[in-house]
This record gives sequence, structure tokens and C-alpha cells, in this order.
Amino acid sequence: MSVGNLTLGGTGKTPVVIQLVEWLLAQGTRVAILSRGYRRTSTDPYLLVSNGERLLIGPNEAGDEPFLMAQRCPKAIVAVGADRYELGCWVLDRFPVDCLILDDGFQHLGLYREVNLLLVDATDAEGLAALVPAGRLREPLQAAARASAIVVTRADVPAQVTEVGQRLQSAIGPMPDPIQVRFRPESFWSVVSGASQPLSWSRGKTALLCSGVGHAGSFRALVESIGVTVLDEVVYADHYAYRSQDVERLRARATTLQAELVVTTEKDACKLAALLQPTDPWWAVRLTTDVTVGEDRLRQLVSGRLKTKG
Repeated sequence: MSVGNLTLGGTGKTPVVIQLVEWLLAQGTRVAILSRGYRRTSTDPYLLVSNGERLLIGPNEAGDEPFLMAQRCPKAIVAVGADRYELGCWVLDRFPVDCLILDDGFQHLGLYREVNLLLVDATDAEGLAALVPAGRLREPLQAAARASAIVVTRADVPAQVTEVGQRLQSAIGPMPDPIQVRFRPESFWSVVSGASQPLSWSRGKTALLCSGVGHAGSFRALVESIGVTVLDEVVYADHYAYRSQDVERLRARATTLQAELVVTTEKDACKLAALLQPTDPWWAVRLTTDVTVGEDRLRQLVSGRLKTKG
């Protein structure tokens, strides 16, 4: 099974993969996630992030997204490598696995997949307008025809969902109604201690935001929707490798603003944890994925092949 997109930047692949893996694990399926490990520091052709029992390496060696997926799905095998075919064979030689999930695999055409999910961000219709460098498309929009199903993420505004649907139809012709997904904040957790707090705990508090993700605007809107007062934000490039100097500058900025919290994403928190002091009031927003349209169809796609093979 592949989860991917057509555009550069974040469409929400990581939380969707986490949701699919949780569904599969809940029904007793043995799952392995295969990821490229973008911007990882390790150079090994194959590297095991989790053996389904414990984390084996850190976020810098693994890459931030594979590490986060391994952290959130502790019973899944997670491995990284540039060649997903060779990586899959390497994993299958070592573990009994029922299902392989390719993270960001839509353009990995050398590997056959039985389910090919394409994610499209409802808030980024303009990203579908042109190929890189004029736009954000990795390949022509007509490539969407390869998908088993199209999943529209951040589908909070019906007009935005309609617009991306129309753009897709103009490229590939009539298609089933897309599955729709929203990312909902679930809780806050301390980057330093791992302690959790309900969303209500943060309402009315002031914060400095810090993020290095593909969609920083979406992150700010999400934090503001919870009721946090955002005093300022510092945005880094996606997959940014934080240094102690960055943390010092952020800490100083938060002090100047008299911000009660520094709020970041789960992906960033993985890399920041080792750089913080025990007294740092840094918190990450934990997201959950709600499939608001087409959940039965998505579940059938995810588990139907396994039942057929069984």
C-alpha cells in the first residue's frame, strides 16, 4: 500500500499513515512502514527505526517523519532506505509482515502496489496549477489517474474541497467522490517530559510558535483554533535540523514576548527534545485523523486485500 501526493510540501501523509497503521494493527495485521527517511543523517542503505517492540535509533539518524511514525505506532516495523523495493525485501527477510506501507510512494513507480492512495490538500488548490518550478506539482495532474482512491486532506471547508475536486476532474475526467480527512488537535504533550494536557488547559495562554513543516500556515491556524493567543511564530524549512543556537534564540524570543508557552509540532518535537532544559515550557500539539467522508470505503481498501488473500 502506498500513501503519497503530487505536490511538494505537506499534505498530511504522516498522520494518514499513522491512522492506517493503527487500523491494521487493531485487526491483528503485522505492518511495516517503508520510508525514504528524507534528510536523515545516516547513510546506511537500509536502517531499522523500530523492530515493533522499541525504537532503535533517534530522529536525526532515522529522519523526523519515520521516527514520529515509529513513536506513534510502537507495534509496527519502521525502516528507512532510498530503494523501497530493496528495503522491503530486506525487511521481509527479517520479520513476518502481512502488509507493507510506502510512505510518500506515489512517484516510486518501480514498486508495485495493490492500493495507491493519493493525498490532495484542500487548502492548496493553487498548488495543483503548474509543475515545479512554476508551481508545486511533482508531476502532471493527469498522474492522479493512477490512484486507487483520492483522499482530500484538511477538508474543513466544503468550497475548498469542491475546488480541488474540479481541478482533478478537469485533468482526469469523472471520478468517484474523494475520501475526505480532517486533522483534529487531540491534546498537548510536553516536549521535555512527555506529560499530556487536555486542549482546554491551553486556552487563553500566550505562545510563541516554532515549526519546520511543509504547511506552517495550517499549523498556526490549528493552534489559534484551540484558543491559544499566538504572539509570534518562527518558521523553518521543512525537515529542519535544529541546533542549540536555534533553541537559544527561540528561548530568548519567548522571554522577550513573555510567552507562557513555546508550541511546536510533533514532528519538530522529536528533534527538539534533546536540546531542551528540564524547565523549558515547550509543548507539542498531538493530532488525530478524522475520516469525515468515505471512511467505510477507505477501510475496505486498506483491509479488503488482506481478507481476500487470507
